[in-house]
Amino acid sequence: MTEAPKVEVNSDVNAAGALVVSCFPSIGFVSSIVAHYLVDKLNLEMVGGVRHPKLPPVCLVQDGKPLPPMRFYSGDPICTMEKCDKVVLIASEIQVIPELNLPLADTLLDWCTENGVGATILIDSYAQGIGQQHSIFDDDRSDETILGIGSTDVSHNTLKELGVPLLKQGVVGGITGVMMGEGRRREIDVMAILAESDGEIGGSMPDARAAARIIECLDDLLPAVHLDPEPLLAEAQRIEGEIREMMAVHLNPPSETGDAPGSMYG
Repeated sequence: MTEAPKVEVNSDVNAAGALVVSCFPSIGFVSSIVAHYLVDKLNLEMVGGVRHPKLPPVCLVQDGKPLPPMRFYSGDPICTMEKCDKVVLIASEIQVIPELNLPLADTLLDWCTENGVGATILIDSYAQGIGQQHSIFDDDRSDETILGIGSTDVSHNTLKELGVPLLKQGVVGGITGVMMGEGRRREIDVMAILAESDGEIGGSMPDARAAARIIECLDDLLPAVHLDPEPLLAEAQRIEGEIREMMAVHLNPPSETGDAPGSMYG
């Protein structure tokens, strides 16, 4: 049996009523750009991370400081959700290996339940066509598409209030798909917001524009995030460049027998 991942956060973190925003690797770097943007604009502080022997044996380095590949941030911005008075951000630039998807989803949902969080939003992206991370069967092929998935009627209503249309039919894989399925099974409010992206995972086409659309959508939940559309896009592009620079330098990379190569952006 696979050992369960461990969430280790500072003991003084109070997540009761928090909005949890989860940003795992996505097409076009979309979720990573959103995560870095929220950390910057909401002044979130890193408060811990996730540990497991099968996570890649690496650390990220930003401004000379090491960061775990899967980490938690926390802060207290204004939030308009009924139960939300703070934000917890889960950010990662690594691909979760398939055998860890279910144990990690269980660990994260257990942590959310035990700490009484208000709701969980998963940030993700998708591309039309065969061979992409997500296969989304939807009639809207415009470059402005945002779709939502909700595990409960409450989360459906929240997405409706945000103006996010529900995905009618499709298949969503990876940690997003597993967490959505487990959220419904356990009757936990979990939402996913997915932006259509022209980028690709690990490729040369980051998509700041798709990330900016998601950030604008989150604006209704978090007024502190608000920026006009054009400055928002410029900010997303700046963060995109920082992420690319951070992921481009691999010092002492793990051996080819490990799980890390191909599991990281860059």
